Amino acid sequence: MKKILLYFIFVIILMITMPIVFTDNFKPTEETSTEEVPVEYEKANYGDLSTIRLLHQETGQVEELEFDTYLYGVVSAEMPASYELEALRAQAVVARTYTIYKIVNGSKHENADICDSSLCCQAWISKENRLARWEEGKREEYWNKIVDSVDSTSGRYVTYQGQPINAFFHSNSGGMTELPVNVWGGSYPYLQVVATSGEEAYNGYASETEISKDELIQKMLEKYPNFQINFEEINCIQILDLTESGRVKTMKIGNVSLSGIEARTIFGLKSAKFEFEISGNIVKFKVIGYGHGVGLSQNGSDALAKQGMTYPDIIRYYYKGVEIK
Repeated sequence: MKKILLYFIFVIILMITMPIVFTDNFKPTEETSTEEVPVEYEKANYGDLSTIRLLHQETGQVEELEFDTYLYGVVSAEMPASYELEALRAQAVVARTYTIYKIVNGSKHENADICDSSLCCQAWISKENRLARWEEGKREEYWNKIVDSVDSTSGRYVTYQGQPINAFFHSNSGGMTELPVNVWGGSYPYLQVVATSGEEAYNGYASETEISKDELIQKMLEKYPNFQINFEEINCIQILDLTESGRVKTMKIGNVSLSGIEARTIFGLKSAKFEFEISGNIVKFKVIGYGHGVGLSQNGSDALAKQGMTYPDIIRYYYKGVEIK
C-alpha cells in the first residue's frame, strides 16, 4: 500500500513539472527581419580635402559637399547601380583619385574644385534626381549599393610612385584600351594598352552612324573651309594608320588629312575605333567601343567583377604599377 501511494505521488509531481520543462525548452522563435540593413563603415578623415566645391555647369552655382557625399553623386551618375558591387567600388576609388588629382594639380575652375560635366571633369547627379530616374522598387537597393561602394572604400585612392594618378576612365574600350598620347598627347607610365574580354555583351560595344554625302561635306566645311571631295574617286575616304589598340590614328577625307579623334568629334561617333562604307548617298561608320578608351573601362570593370575580380584587382588591371592607399 505504501509503495502504491509513493508511485501515485510521483505521477502527480511528474504531471505538474512536465509542462514547465516543455514550456522553457520550446519557446516560440522570435521573428527576424529579412530587410537588408546597410553596413556602416568608418569614414576617412580627408583633412584639407574634406569639402569639395562643386560647380554646376547649367546654373553656374557652386555647392560645397562633404567628399564622400559628393562621390555618391559621381558614382551614381557614372556607372549603373545594377553593376557588380566590386565594379562600383572600383569606380568609387577611381572617381576619388580623379578628384584628388584635379585638386592637387590645379582646378580648371576659378571658384570650384571640379564641375559636374563629364565633358570637362566627371559627371554628378543629386540623390533626388538619381532616385527619380530609377524604378521605384529598385531605389532603396540601388542607393544602398552606391553608398556601400563609396563608404566601404572611404579614403582609398590610387597612387603611382607615391602621387595620385590621373585616373582616366571611360564607358567601353571596344576590347582594348588606348594610350593617352593618341588622344590628348603626353603619356603616363601607368596608362598602357590593356585588353578586356566581356565588353561585347554591353550596349556600348557596337554602334553605327549614318550620314548623307551632303551632311559629310557640310560638317567638314564647318571645320575646314577649303574642304573638297570627289565621291567618284575610289579612295575619296581612306584610313591611313591605326593605333596599337586598333583605333583610327590618321585618315584622309577628300583633300583633308585628320586624326581619328577629329573624325570622331566631327561626325559624332562614340569612339575613334571605326570602319566606314559608302553605299549610294550614305556614308556609314561602324564603331566599336564608347569613349576615349583611356584608363579604366566601366563595362570592362563589370565584366571583370563577374569573373570574380575584386576592386583592387580591377584597378591594378587597368592602371599598371600602381598602389591603392
